[in-house]
Amino acid sequence: MKFVARSVSLSLATLLSTTALVSGPADAGSLDDIVAAAKAEGELTIIAVPHDWCGYGELIETFKAKYGLKINELNPDGGSGDEIEAIKSNKDNKGPQAPDVIDVGLGFGPSSKAEGLVQPYKVATWDSIPDSAKDAEGYWYGDYYGVMSFEVNSDMIKNPPKSWEDLKKPEFANLVALSGDPRTGNESIMSIYAAGLSTGAKHGAEAGKAGLDFFAELNKIGNFVPVGGKANSLAQGTTPIVMRWDYLALADRDTLKGNPTVDVVVPEGPVLAGVYVQAISAYAPHPNAAKLWMEFLYSDEGQLGWLKGYCHPIRFNDLVKNGKVPQEMLDKLPPAEAYARAVFPSIEEQKAAKELITKQWDAVVGANVQ
Repeated sequence: MKFVARSVSLSLATLLSTTALVSGPADAGSLDDIVAAAKAEGELTIIAVPHDWCGYGELIETFKAKYGLKINELNPDGGSGDEIEAIKSNKDNKGPQAPDVIDVGLGFGPSSKAEGLVQPYKVATWDSIPDSAKDAEGYWYGDYYGVMSFEVNSDMIKNPPKSWEDLKKPEFANLVALSGDPRTGNESIMSIYAAGLSTGAKHGAEAGKAGLDFFAELNKIGNFVPVGGKANSLAQGTTPIVMRWDYLALADRDTLKGNPTVDVVVPEGPVLAGVYVQAISAYAPHPNAAKLWMEFLYSDEGQLGWLKGYCHPIRFNDLVKNGKVPQEMLDKLPPAEAYARAVFPSIEEQKAAKELITKQWDAVVGANVQ
């Protein structure tokens, strides 16, 4: 399966090809200096990082054990929009309600920089992050990526959908759900975008509009469930078909341990790939702890932690090149053919689609996802 993982990574590398890498070690002196300053602050506040997302549970516990810092965890099930709003509403708050760091969809990186909500920082492994997956000045940087899939309770659904068009079948009445609010959650926004691409629409606003029309039809025919789907609701049968990033669906499959049986279906046609990014709040109460968190996440250990959670870390090529990825980890990754059709929309295309989807969901679809 090593070829499988390598082929997925090369797809990303082709689309995020580098020309001239911006070099530079960590901006705040040696790692020892950062550790000392972070320990003096004593804590770190993260937001919208559920433990079952991308291996974060183990990463959080490892970081705490390694450095002895307290971690405040805000709104674990929040979306990217909630993270940005938390920075804005806590600019003058130096307590635990102000996030130090954010982990958001790619499109939120440039907008956060433009609004002055994040500060620049370059980790020691900066050179091995592809240029096209980071801000040249260090305001934001890609962390991991996955592809949009269907997570299916196959104890209830004996014949899982294989394509987006299949979701319209009468047999899936009142069974299809997004993972959250499509007006604020990046995963849900990108699910709608993926549905639009499946119709043959072009990247950008056209795909966003086609995706809205697709979900409007799903809602009209009664197949759409206005409930944010998670592992629990999938298992209970409330949302037996959920649009999820592959790594989240695979993690749910492990968590549920066959009760129920979970199928993870990468749909036919173009497969939407999504990159998430990290950034440090411009108003971080614990800026040194934030820098240490970034150093940890972008170290080999942190990157492999994401891969263990079924996410492809942004430094994957570098890790494979240097023989840092254990074979047993590679063997758990999905089949190569599922990723051969992966497409990576540009920031501009995602921004155009996101703006249209978030503003027009209520008018076009009219379903209030709870």
